[in-house]
Amino acid sequence: MAKFEYAPAPESRAVVDLAPSYGLFINGEFTESQGGSAFKTVNPATEEVLSEVTDASAADVDRAVAAARRAYNGAWGRMSGADRGKYLFRIARILQERAREFAVLETLDNGKPIKESRDVDVPLAAAHFFYHAGWADKLEYAGLGTNPRAHGVVGQVIPWNFPLLMLAWKIAPALATGNTVVLKPAETTPLTALLFADVVQQADLPPGVVNIVTGAGATGQAIVDHPDIDKLAFTGSTGVGKMIARSIAGTRKKATLELGGKAANIIFEDAAIDQAVEGIVNGIFFNQGHVCCAGSRLLVQENIAADVERRLKRRLETLRVGDPLDKNTDVGAINSKAQLSRITELTDAGEAEGAERWDNGCELPAKGFWFRPTVFTGVSQTHRIAQEEIFGPVLSVLTFRTPQEAVAKANNTPYGLSAGVWTEKGSRILWMADQLRAGVVWANTFNKFDPTSPFGGYKESGYGREGGRHGLSAYVTTESNG
Repeated sequence: MAKFEYAPAPESRAVVDLAPSYGLFINGEFTESQGGSAFKTVNPATEEVLSEVTDASAADVDRAVAAARRAYNGAWGRMSGADRGKYLFRIARILQERAREFAVLETLDNGKPIKESRDVDVPLAAAHFFYHAGWADKLEYAGLGTNPRAHGVVGQVIPWNFPLLMLAWKIAPALATGNTVVLKPAETTPLTALLFADVVQQADLPPGVVNIVTGAGATGQAIVDHPDIDKLAFTGSTGVGKMIARSIAGTRKKATLELGGKAANIIFEDAAIDQAVEGIVNGIFFNQGHVCCAGSRLLVQENIAADVERRLKRRLETLRVGDPLDKNTDVGAINSKAQLSRITELTDAGEAEGAERWDNGCELPAKGFWFRPTVFTGVSQTHRIAQEEIFGPVLSVLTFRTPQEAVAKANNTPYGLSAGVWTEKGSRILWMADQLRAGVVWANTFNKFDPTSPFGGYKESGYGREGGRHGLSAYVTTESNG
């Protein structure tokens, strides 16, 4: 098959001005840690050190929570919804104005292709602030209950796969509903959150409304355990989510948990196969498969399985793996050495358990953390690669004969975050969506997001919703919901 050759088209790094080290953003300004240490954040595509970041101590978290409480008890807590909305609109516009700077920094720190940072992450982050700005003065009309009011101080812990977008998912609804925030970004991807602190200053947000403390697990635990936190919002692994749920059991704290997934992407015989193949690729190889709702299990109707696999492999041979800053790159670097080890362990287990492994054989860069787009066929329900979340560019292919069998296999997982259905029959889409135990079911598409649409899961994929009108309810207390 003939392939196009692409000349390199690297995005310039000149738009990003990285400091050699960063403190913590508390009470509207950057400050040094009290008793914390420091760690380095690296570019996963090159292993170069980008900057040194503070590992916040419990005392630092205390200061951040105290600043958030003062802001909540002060001007922010008394501010009208219309005025809060103006700040969110301002933040959204600044994100748009500085979009290129954020996109380049996100790609440097995370390893995802620049075209994804530029076309998905940053525009969606701005859209979340625009959307929630519109709700700020309309909460009593959102159907949330009588007299909706803020919880108070919200602790938020976000993951490394969509650092800026997850920040927007968390901060925008919290501010729209009148809460103040203490946010901890992931330790491997803190830089766009620290740049967002600059946006907070540029927008003249009152001091203490948004506080950003960097660090690892101990810092996140200090936020979870802090007695003056009213609500927690966490996106990350199911294991950590369970620990958080145990930690807050019996306390007054509210929580939303958006955890892992093992989504089924289900292809029926009447589907538009070429369109479905693009959906499969977007479902599992977008962002190197570092997506909690990734379509990591392909369930394809038995009589078209061979054709789908053939077309899928042909398509994967055209994917370009390499420099994330190159605008031609389709698949970037794995976010960290630890994550690469996890992917390698599970794919080795897939081979050992008898599944047939195939990858596109592309050349990988000598430095950095890389993994080829990989497909496993001959997978059974009991294989680890069919049950455990790999969180990498690895697809497991299973087959089915009837819609009932597809539903049974799709639901045979401890997770329940998302699913995809590909068919030309609208009635089948509706029936499948009703049967699948997944918070989001995409029809003839996959991995499409919008601020107006709620997102969240069932079972071990967590509880609560983010985005849309439903996502607002997690950030307010009312006379009807306590």
